[in-house]
Amino acid sequence: MTDEEYMRRCLQLAEKGLGNVSPNPMVGAVIVHDNAIIGEGYHQQYGGPHAEVNAIASVKDQSLLSQSTMYVSLEPCCHYGKTPPCADLIIEKKIPEVVICNRDPFPAVDGKGIEKLQTAGVKVRYGVMNEQGRWLNRRFFTFHEQKRPYIFLKWAQTEDGYIDRLRKNITDSPLKISSPESLIAMHKFRSYETAILVGPNTAIMDNPSLTVRYVDGKQPIRILLDRDLKVPQTSRLYDRSCLTYVITKQKPAVVIPNVEFLECTFYSDGRVDFSSFLSLLYDKKIESLIVEGGKLLLQSFIDEGVWDEIRMEQNHSLVVGNGVKAPVLNELRNIIHRYSYQIFGDNDVTYMRKS
Repeated sequence: MTDEEYMRRCLQLAEKGLGNVSPNPMVGAVIVHDNAIIGEGYHQQYGGPHAEVNAIASVKDQSLLSQSTMYVSLEPCCHYGKTPPCADLIIEKKIPEVVICNRDPFPAVDGKGIEKLQTAGVKVRYGVMNEQGRWLNRRFFTFHEQKRPYIFLKWAQTEDGYIDRLRKNITDSPLKISSPESLIAMHKFRSYETAILVGPNTAIMDNPSLTVRYVDGKQPIRILLDRDLKVPQTSRLYDRSCLTYVITKQKPAVVIPNVEFLECTFYSDGRVDFSSFLSLLYDKKIESLIVEGGKLLLQSFIDEGVWDEIRMEQNHSLVVGNGVKAPVLNELRNIIHRYSYQIFGDNDVTYMRKS
């Protein structure tokens, strides 16, 4: 097998940690002796053993480690965090060669793990399948390199391009566009990400829970962007069921368990200052964010260019003729890459990212 084939296995293992290891990166490792994999592991849970530790522990004959090569999808750590440094364990086990996919951008590592290994006499090579590794850990790299969350825009629309019917009263139910199968997929998606965001109009008209309900998984942090605190505290977002941030121009004196009011800069026309907003999310260690609605909020992210991926669901059997139009992407056509596609009965979901 080639370096790329071993590293591909590392990335396959790493992906198993999706939704369980954030804010840590997903990492996989394999140990090779005489062209055969004798051990493998991945980072399974935040705060738990890292991939290198699990891979080493899986090797039945530990005496072979001193004659083996470790492949790992991210630079081994060299600092004490939730666990001891992986670089120290590699040195202790006398593993003579380490092949790395990506250098770790986290400031406490960022080349220091490689340097520590090399100083101890370990042969180190890195950059194998670098692009694929960065894509797998795109949330982690964006957070540390751009100092902001990785941002998903998500909506569902009808065949003729509407995301809702026209509603005048909160008693009017929203248009049902998603299929039962796509709802399950979208709730699984929620469970993978750090936080989910809506604006005040959506919170008032839809009264959403923004929780994971159709699958098992962790609850995202709920974020309500509400400059003037228009959303009543009787809404589901104030039900105290999970951590909720309310972004506003001025914090109120009220104290609500599991709800934190955060001050942010807004313009006079009501728009949020994205620089202030993204800095606030970074300070709160929000590694990834789903922007769920409504239309005005989604369009503002599009117009400002503040997004990384779009997940657009379309119901091809539903035509309504009028209503709330879906966000407009026309000016982005030349920078959008459609990288995946899923079918759920009459519905499909298109996955898009910037080219």
